[in-house]
Amino acid sequence: MPGRVWSVSGPVVVATGMVSSPVGNQVSVGERGLVGEIVAISGDKSIIQVYEDTTGLSPGQEVYDKGYPLSVELGPGLIGNIFDGIQRPLDRIRAKCGIFVENGVQTSPLDRDRHWDFKPILSLGDHVEAGMVLGEVEETSLITHRILVPLGIEGEITWIAGEGKYRIEDVVARVKTTDGREVELKMYQRWPVRKKRPVRQRLRPEIPLITGQRVIDFLFPVALGGVSAIPGGFGTGKTITQHQLAKWASAEVVIYIGCGERGNEITQVLDEFPKLQDPRTGKPLIERTIIIANTSNMPVAAREASVYTGITLAEYYRDQGYNVALMADSTSRWAEALREIAGRLEMMPAEEGYPAYLAARLGEFYERAGYAEVLNGSKGSITVIGAVSPPGGDFSEPVTMHTKRFVRTFWALDKRLAGQRHFPSINWMESYSGYVNDLTKWWDENVKNAVWSELRQEIMTLLQEADRLEKVAQLIGVDALPDAQRLIIETSRLVRFGFLQQNAYSSVDSFCSPEKGVRIIEIILEFYRRANEMLSLGIHVLTIVEMGIFSEIMRLKEEIPNDQLDRFEEFKEEMSKAFQELEAKYGTGI
Repeated sequence: MPGRVWSVSGPVVVATGMVSSPVGNQVSVGERGLVGEIVAISGDKSIIQVYEDTTGLSPGQEVYDKGYPLSVELGPGLIGNIFDGIQRPLDRIRAKCGIFVENGVQTSPLDRDRHWDFKPILSLGDHVEAGMVLGEVEETSLITHRILVPLGIEGEITWIAGEGKYRIEDVVARVKTTDGREVELKMYQRWPVRKKRPVRQRLRPEIPLITGQRVIDFLFPVALGGVSAIPGGFGTGKTITQHQLAKWASAEVVIYIGCGERGNEITQVLDEFPKLQDPRTGKPLIERTIIIANTSNMPVAAREASVYTGITLAEYYRDQGYNVALMADSTSRWAEALREIAGRLEMMPAEEGYPAYLAARLGEFYERAGYAEVLNGSKGSITVIGAVSPPGGDFSEPVTMHTKRFVRTFWALDKRLAGQRHFPSINWMESYSGYVNDLTKWWDENVKNAVWSELRQEIMTLLQEADRLEKVAQLIGVDALPDAQRLIIETSRLVRFGFLQQNAYSSVDSFCSPEKGVRIIEIILEFYRRANEMLSLGIHVLTIVEMGIFSEIMRLKEEIPNDQLDRFEEFKEEMSKAFQELEAKYGTGI
C-alpha cells in the first residue's frame, strides 16, 4: 500500500502510512514520481527529503517506497557523462524535455541500448569473491573499465560469456555461491550513496598528487588519497584553480562536482571540459572525466545528493585500481542546503544557523578519501579537493573552521593576490600542508640531487621573514632598512613572481614538473647566497638587484620547458660569471 502526502514545505514532504519503510529508503513522490529519500520517522509520519522541485505537489498524493536506499548505478558509460545530483544524464534528459529539466522526468543513468566489447578475465570454474575483476570493457580510449564482482558474492563461476559485444543488462556470468544459490552477474551494479564501499586496508599516503602548480607541489603538497580545501571569497580563483588541477593532476580519473554554484560557472565547465586536451595523451580530457552539475537554481536538496553521488562514483573507480581526483565546488553551497533543510525540519540551529550535525556530515564526506589496497589486491586512491566559499572571505565562519578539522592541506586563497593577477592566489602565510613529512622520501627518491624538505624550509623561512620586514617597511620606509634586510625582500620578489606565480594560459608555464620547480628554487637560493657575499664586499643592494641576471631569473619559468632542464646548468654558469664581473667592478665598495 502506498503512503499519502500529508504536508509539503519546500523540499521537505511529510507522508503518512509508511511507518514500515526504513529511514534511508528511496521513494517516488506524487503523480510525477519525484525522487525522494526518507530522512526521519516521527510517530506515524515519515519525513521525506525530495531532490526535485515540489511545486504542484499537494496533500493526498501517493508516495511509493522503492524498497532500496538512495542509490546510483555503477557500470560502463559513466566516464564522459554529465549528470545532475541524482545521477540523471543531462544529455538524454535534454533530448526528452528540452533545455529545462522537468520534474519527475526519469531516465536510466547508463545507456541500456549501447553494446560494449566485453573481454572476460576469469574462466569457468574459477573461485570469485567480492571486488574481483570479472572482465574488462574499453570505456573510453583512456579508461579501461573493470567489471567487478558485486559485494556479497562468493562462489564458483558456472558460466561466463565469451569475448564479444554485450549490453549492460545482458548476463555475462553465473556464479554458484557458497550457500548454494546461482547468481547472475551483469556489467553494472547499484550502490547506496551514503554507504562507504569497503577496502582491504587503508595505506599510508606517501606519494604526492603532482598538480603541476609550483606553490602546491613544492610548498603545500597533497598526497594521493589526501584531503585538501581551497577556501576563498568571491573572485579569488577557486574554480580556475580546480580546473587546472583537473587538467594536470596525476590522477587517471577526474570527477568534478558543481555543487550549488552559479549557472554561468557550471556552463563554463560544461563548455570547456569537452574541449580540453589531456596533456599526457593529447586526447579529450572528458574521456577520463565525470561531471556532476547542480546549479544554484536547481532544487536545494539535490546539492546534498550530488556530493554523495560524486564520492560513490569515485569509490567505484578506486576499487578498479585507479587514482581518482574529486573536485567539489563548493562544499559551502552543500552546507547551505543542509541549513535550509534543517530549518524546514525545525531542528535546533547551531552557529550561524547551520545544523549541529554539520561537522559530522563534513567528516563523513572527507573520510571517504584515502589511498587503499582494494578488495582485489590492487591499489587505488581518492584525493578530495573541496572548495569553500566563506562569505566575505571570512575564514572563521563555521564551514571553513569545521573543514579545517578534517583536511590536512589548506590552500587559502587571497583576495589581494587575486586582485594583483597573481595566480594561483594561494597565500603562503595562511596555507599549510600536513603531508610534508610523509612525502619527503618520495621527493628524495624521485627528484635527483634535490633535498626537497631543506629547500622548502629555506623558501618558507625567506617568505616569512620578508613578510615581517614588509610590515616594518610600511612604517619606516624601505630605504631605512639595512641592505641585508632589503635583499631578503627583493629575493622574496624572485620567489613570488619567478616561482609561485604561474601562467595558466602559457604552454610552457601552465604545468611545471617537480624537477623544473626544484631547479628554479636552487637558482633563486644560489642568487641569494651570492648576493649576500656581494653585500659583505660593500656592494649596494640596488646594484645587485639591477643586474640583468635578476630579471632573467624572473623569466626562467617561461623560457625553459620541462624537457630542457640542462639549460638550468648553463644559466647557473651565466649567473656565476655575472657575479664575478660585479665583484671585479665593485668589489672594493661603491
